[in-house]
Amino acid sequence: MISATDILNSNILIVDDQSTNVTLLERMLRGANYTSVSSTTNPLEVVELHQKNRYNLILLDLQMPTMDGFEVMEALKLAEPDSYLPVLVITAQPSHKLRALKIGATDFISKPFEMAEVLARVRNMLEVHLLHEEAKNYGITLEQKVQEVESSRDLIRQQSAKAEFLYQQLLAEQQQSFDRTAQPGVMVGVEKEERIATTWFQSFRLRHSWLQFNLLTSLVGGAMVLIFQETISRLLILTVFVPVLISQASNTGSQVLAITLRGLTLGELSPDKQKMLVLKEALLGLLNGILVGLVAALAMYEAASLEHLPIAFMLAVVVFLAMTCSCLISGICGAVVPLALKRFGADPATASSIILTTATDGASVAMLLGLAALLVK
Repeated sequence: MISATDILNSNILIVDDQSTNVTLLERMLRGANYTSVSSTTNPLEVVELHQKNRYNLILLDLQMPTMDGFEVMEALKLAEPDSYLPVLVITAQPSHKLRALKIGATDFISKPFEMAEVLARVRNMLEVHLLHEEAKNYGITLEQKVQEVESSRDLIRQQSAKAEFLYQQLLAEQQQSFDRTAQPGVMVGVEKEERIATTWFQSFRLRHSWLQFNLLTSLVGGAMVLIFQETISRLLILTVFVPVLISQASNTGSQVLAITLRGLTLGELSPDKQKMLVLKEALLGLLNGILVGLVAALAMYEAASLEHLPIAFMLAVVVFLAMTCSCLISGICGAVVPLALKRFGADPATASSIILTTATDGASVAMLLGLAALLVK
């Protein structure tokens, strides 16, 4: 709201080349308690003064020698084309009023001055101008508020999207955590669906089929013993190293299997990385096999020497080669078996360990007894 104090404290400029007119208008306005009244008799200064002091009202005489009021208004419009022009024209010529209105004047004061008319028109002009400024400032404030609200909405949308992303990420991490906790169980035939509260009958149904499958694969390993029964009868000392060889190959394969299953669970094994994984684990299996094979060969040589066997050296060679090849095969199988099961649509965590155990056990026995049959006569 515009108060009387706001009107009386408005900044007013009087422009007239006649100092008597300037003095008369100043007395009228100050007598009516206007507190900020200034004047100039040089119209060339008006634009600069207005830009400096931002007048709420300019009382402008139209008839001036160096620069008339029309030119002053044109100069004000050029200096500030988008601003409201608070000009009250002073004229004794009624014919000048229409031209002044077209340029931008908003009201007139006639000469000779009548104090009541001057004060009424000045007050009305100031009130209109102050209301205009108030509306302009309110519009700017409102626009700022709208921008703040829009910014708040954008921030809320961003935070909502971020919260949704974090929620989905949390769900994914919970699922990965569950898969990792379930992995040791499924590797020995315990399904992910089984819990502490699962009934005994359902647990029996979920587990027994895998035990039957494990029995079948164990029989395949036992068949290797039958195939090389003659070699075992001739070289009984080799039976001491069968469990050693099986244990070492099984551990090698299990290490690789754990790494591969972890990579599949976490989504780290893209197709282009799978070949590199197989080659890496084959190399590691070969290097580990050579080192543990040397130790096992020394142990075999000592054991055969204590038995006074003339073929102690060849038995050591057989153990070394069997251990190296078994670890190499186990490393390859530990990576290939789960990758192959996943490619064929099966759960690699469920059947990998059973298939891997069969492969490593069979390969270990076959390598040890097969090489013995070929190299030791």
